[in-house]
Amino acid sequence: MTDFEKLGAFYLGKIYDEERKKKVKDDLVLYDSKDLTTHAVCVGMTGSGKTGLCISLLEEAAIDHIPSLVIDPKGDITNLLLTFPNLEGKDFLPWINKSDAERKGISEEEFADTQAQLWKKGLSEWGQDGSRIKMLKETSEFVIYTPGSNAGTPVSILDSFKAPTDEILDDGDLFGDKISATTSSLLGLLGIDADPLKSKEHILLSNILQFYWVKKNDLDLPKIIQSVQTPPFSKIGVFDIESFYPEKERFSLAMQLNNILSAPGFQTWLTGDPLDIDKLLYNENGKPKTSIFYIAHLSDSERMFFSSLLLNQLIGWMRSQSGTTSLRALLYVDEIFGYIPPVANPATKSHFNLAETSKSFWSWFSFGNSKSG
Repeated sequence: MTDFEKLGAFYLGKIYDEERKKKVKDDLVLYDSKDLTTHAVCVGMTGSGKTGLCISLLEEAAIDHIPSLVIDPKGDITNLLLTFPNLEGKDFLPWINKSDAERKGISEEEFADTQAQLWKKGLSEWGQDGSRIKMLKETSEFVIYTPGSNAGTPVSILDSFKAPTDEILDDGDLFGDKISATTSSLLGLLGIDADPLKSKEHILLSNILQFYWVKKNDLDLPKIIQSVQTPPFSKIGVFDIESFYPEKERFSLAMQLNNILSAPGFQTWLTGDPLDIDKLLYNENGKPKTSIFYIAHLSDSERMFFSSLLLNQLIGWMRSQSGTTSLRALLYVDEIFGYIPPVANPATKSHFNLAETSKSFWSWFSFGNSKSG
């Protein structure tokens, strides 16, 4: 067995020879996957190789049968699917930059052949070849999900409003955090930056979610809208509902929610694969998956909305798992900037804080540019 094929050892490269410069030693850089059972952050300047390093980690995890969930705000991680075990020019041809071939004065086919040879030579210098690419493709299924779009595999958010599991319902803090995060993400989609303790919109929606969820009743957007118009309770705290939030104002909020639901483009949010963490980590045959959520096409509010719902589902899944000392799965966020800002509390921030209590379950692997350092 090649040294870097040992289970649990992620092959990242070789030691750089400082004395000879631009040369590498034969010593391998092997990263112990157990080290990722705690959180990790990759920070560096633009162009320093952060994404390349993180893609290598994701590939190594896939080879070791470890599934990954990837939030990809820019589209860099979708390149994980550009793998060609045969390393032939015809495989590269659809993906080359045609203008590069023109500048070199050669045909597109010839340029594709040069790229294939370049990759073949580069891999061999690091002790790899097409067989390792084949191994990568065979050990993990790669899927690009496109929430709010049919460009890739669509994602349905309907499961996000279903009643939480008993593990969450029995944990007061976790249940409260799920309600608050779901409410904040939904209001964020409306452009409402609501304070959970002061905002009437936030308090009303939180009470609606709590009312139905403690009864283990599933919700969807139409039912939430109807409950805003006609709440299933008569009081919030010591005040009757009309004094706290008059019907006319509730109708305005219901209309805003209804406008989103009735918008033609929003229907793509309601069809596709559910946000079922088990199914996102493994396919129906039990094969590990690398599930990439491409969200570059979404607005900032839509990105926060979806990311919060996904993390909500993930936290619930984590709490239902037994402890482990080995790496079970990876969550990778390509560009953490904006998700856990030091001066604000978006819906996603609490999820990263919650993960601190569940280190044995999951590894949060995220990276940011110099701004987020």
